[in-house]
Amino acid sequence: MSKTNGRVDGDVAIVTGARTGIGRATSERLAEEGATVVVTHYEQDGAQETVESIRESGGEAVHMKLDVQSEADWQRVIAKTCEEVGCPTILINNAGVYMVKPITEIDQDDWQKLFDVNVKGVFLGMKHCAPVMEENGRGSIINMSSVAGLAGVAGHTCYGGSKGAVRLMTKDMAMEVAGTGVRVNSIHPGVIDTKMVREEGPSMEEFRSMHPVDRIGEPEDVAHGALYLASEESKFVTGTELVIDGGFTAQ
Repeated sequence: MSKTNGRVDGDVAIVTGARTGIGRATSERLAEEGATVVVTHYEQDGAQETVESIRESGGEAVHMKLDVQSEADWQRVIAKTCEEVGCPTILINNAGVYMVKPITEIDQDDWQKLFDVNVKGVFLGMKHCAPVMEENGRGSIINMSSVAGLAGVAGHTCYGGSKGAVRLMTKDMAMEVAGTGVRVNSIHPGVIDTKMVREEGPSMEEFRSMHPVDRIGEPEDVAHGALYLASEESKFVTGTELVIDGGFTAQ
């Protein structure tokens, strides 16, 4: 993972849920292009392997424990980031949980747990990162939504509701910080081959058949999109959705 074109040279990125999957691939891609990455996970050493992978490849990364549901954790991590490596100019709100259940089988605890991570976590990240970015006159906030936030899918009432909320929150926040140098966009992946999908979803063959390109996505497919939105290449892009779904929503 040697540095290539330096598309985010000098940037500091906070990535949530960075132990595996999209979070890890995005952390590695940002580091490859020159960013110092603050790799976070709710467990104390949950994403340490991601940090080691980045460092072994010549990139710069540090690990910090972050429960995205905790406002105090967000405040601590942002303050520590500013103190140790510089204030964040990129935020990837990636941490999330997945659930597929008929609505009659969803209890209030299921609903609350999922919304606390998928929606509250994004809200708190934006709330506490945006002012720091505004003060520095630049920043890119990237919120990980889903195709389930764009189209109806059976069994996704809870999950899709959370990702739909992320989509609209992204647009609202983009308008709130418009003109400050801070941009806010959402990414909407189709089915990506991650541990979360393999553990919680139906069969991978069923998922594959949902995509016209006849395969499911890889974490790197999403990481490339996140890099674009993080870089100055997207300086005229805010409040919009980047759909990376193998044609799923075009059907």
